[in-house]
Amino acid sequence: MQPPPFELVAPAGTPATLKAAIRAGADTVYCGLRDETNARNFPGLNFSEAELRDAVEFAHAFGARVIVAINTFAAAGHTGPWKNAVRCAREAGADAIVAADIGVLDHAAERYPDLRLHLSVQAAAGTAEAVEFYARRFGVKRVVLPRILSIPEIGNLAAEVNVEIEAFAFGGLCVMTEGRCHLSSFVTGRSPNLSGVCSPAEAVSYTRDAEYKSARLSGLTIQRENHNKPIGYPTLCKGKFSAGGQTAHLFEDPVSLNTLDVLPELADAGVTALKIEGRQRGKAYVERVTREFRNAIDRLMAGDSNRVSQAAALDHMTEGHRSTTGAYRKTWR
Repeated sequence: MQPPPFELVAPAGTPATLKAAIRAGADTVYCGLRDETNARNFPGLNFSEAELRDAVEFAHAFGARVIVAINTFAAAGHTGPWKNAVRCAREAGADAIVAADIGVLDHAAERYPDLRLHLSVQAAAGTAEAVEFYARRFGVKRVVLPRILSIPEIGNLAAEVNVEIEAFAFGGLCVMTEGRCHLSSFVTGRSPNLSGVCSPAEAVSYTRDAEYKSARLSGLTIQRENHNKPIGYPTLCKGKFSAGGQTAHLFEDPVSLNTLDVLPELADAGVTALKIEGRQRGKAYVERVTREFRNAIDRLMAGDSNRVSQAAALDHMTEGHRSTTGAYRKTWR
């Protein structure tokens, strides 16, 4: 099955969200199994093996595709779950898997040579040389680029490689270089790259006293606000900390990537697939964001040259009600 000129890839944390995303116009959905083999290993999310088979059948009936995320790094002496995840994806009829671990990619390429492989953002491949290595060694057909490249840099890379380019279009940002986060591991013993979960729910607690409410992670206060201010899920990189006499988001402000206003530039740079982040998000969120991007892509493909800003349409879906084009426009340089 050949992808359309600008493929819209939506997240699906549950079977219900998968169906909502496809009905909202997603060309492809990505999802993961209910274990540590995917980077959104949160309680209440993800798919059983039977649910994955049903999801693929549903997607194919609508002409859509399913990518299975096996994008954490296998543990030494405990690679069975990752090999099993590859088998599940293959037997369910998934259209591709997206992985970062060299061992997982090697196992998939050797055991299931007809299984399409995508290189996960967790691999942090940001040069043509790195991308070509994965393509040559494992037959990778697509790379999901790390969110650290500008649009001109993407253009330079795309011109030098012979694989499809997928770029993030909307959703959360992380302060670390992709695949190198140690903050969650330091405080909770678990990380998105190894356990599939960032700031796991069992380490989270909320408290309040007469003046403040606090969000804590493993007993550490990550954010404290007056009762009249909102307080978010306590992830370390987006917490508030005191330093130099000031209390602020020292690592990263809560803000969302939003590329609605730079879609033509991304297309010109060689991006062929746009990825919406957020398998931990609810059905309504995924449905709304997917529908906005579906409309924007369709207008772009139809030659609509109206460049009035479209980003505001999703302001209420962003973290902190603020959005950015991130590294795509590197204004800090």
